[in-house]
Amino acid sequence: MSHRRKDKKRAYVIAGAGVAALATAAVLLPYASAGEDSQPGPQLRTAKAAALMGSKLADENGDRTAGWFLDGKSKNRLVMNVLDQETAERVEQSGATARIVQNSKAELKKVSDTLAGGASVAGTAWSVDPRTNKVSVLADRTVDAEGWSSLNKTAAGMDGMMSVKRSSGEFKPFHGDQSGGGGMDDDGAGMGDDDGSGAGDGAGDGAGDGAGDAAAGGAGDGAGDDGSGAGDGQAAEGVLGGDAIFAAGSRCSLGFNVEVDGAPAFLTAGHCGNAAEQWTSDEAGAEALGTVADSQFPESDFAILNYDDAQAQPVSAVNLDPLGQGQGGTQEITGAAEAAVGMQVQRSGSTTGVTDGEVTGLDATVNYGGGDIVNGLIQTNVCAEPGDSGGAMFSEDKAVGLTSGGSGDCTQGGETFFQPVTDALEATGAEIPAAGGGQAEQQ
Repeated sequence: MSHRRKDKKRAYVIAGAGVAALATAAVLLPYASAGEDSQPGPQLRTAKAAALMGSKLADENGDRTAGWFLDGKSKNRLVMNVLDQETAERVEQSGATARIVQNSKAELKKVSDTLAGGASVAGTAWSVDPRTNKVSVLADRTVDAEGWSSLNKTAAGMDGMMSVKRSSGEFKPFHGDQSGGGGMDDDGAGMGDDDGSGAGDGAGDGAGDGAGDAAAGGAGDGAGDDGSGAGDGQAAEGVLGGDAIFAAGSRCSLGFNVEVDGAPAFLTAGHCGNAAEQWTSDEAGAEALGTVADSQFPESDFAILNYDDAQAQPVSAVNLDPLGQGQGGTQEITGAAEAAVGMQVQRSGSTTGVTDGEVTGLDATVNYGGGDIVNGLIQTNVCAEPGDSGGAMFSEDKAVGLTSGGSGDCTQGGETFFQPVTDALEATGAEIPAAGGGQAEQQ
């Protein structure tokens, strides 16, 4: 069953007043000339503040910039790629570190457009990497010698603006079946763990049971343990980010609880929403949870489901113990934030629990094969496995992404791609509710 309801998209106005003031106010250290990447530029209080400043400087300086990132060696130091010394000086006067690079945004976009126009092959993913100032292409293990040769031939004609590397796994959406083994295709048919990610088999069984218990109220027990927001009684109102959701023999993970015109809803992956319309919080299908209102896959990868209980008051939080192992608690979610390369993030899902890492690319495209090509994704080195699809990626108390797919597993590692939450909110008109009532801050 496939849902591609584009007529339900509504414009969502993101409050942007005071962005410049917020970014400037976040600077802790005074201006320092840091034209070289090795020099210690200014630091910002949070990755969110750095992302705000990066967007502001990119807008102000237009085509004289070529992306930006957070320097992991100096927490939250914003590095802005620029094309000339004049722009570098202007950027540094605003409180960021400038780095003069060779390739412009327009040139790198042409490379991405060439790949999107037919130069890519199934089993590839690409994104602009601001750290290398190139378009980085990953080819998974399904790309044969002919495809590999074609990619390298394309790269050779790009004058050093494109790099090609191998990924040891296989790019696929991270949905799973209820037994925890493997995934399923768009029509719900099962498929085996031929990518070696069978680690999900054992973990999946426990994940389903533990997350199902949490949905029935177990999550509430730990919800207030760390003082991060959700109270014991409130968590039983519904599943939290990272908890398992079930439908038609498949298992995915809930992303974030939201509201649409004041009514309770939640976000998950679009390829999960395409698999079935009715979802439950338990494997047996006895606890009705939500009904798909809009599902977008491929091209994008998000779905929004209305809670079947219109009176439900789900908590805006992520479960830090979705496997029900008696560890962790919850992380309150107070709003959404744009991702930034170098941003430290965590992911919660019903197969592998909570894992962490950093954002490595933005506006990524993944060709999962079979015509399923998804654009505008966040690329990370955070591991995930089948069943984690739709699960929450977050940075501190901000929602950042919904788990889409990738390669590898949480034993050997790999690459994972996420649908930006801000795009899903904008497309659906949804809002992340504030913990104390009212509208949460969206960036």
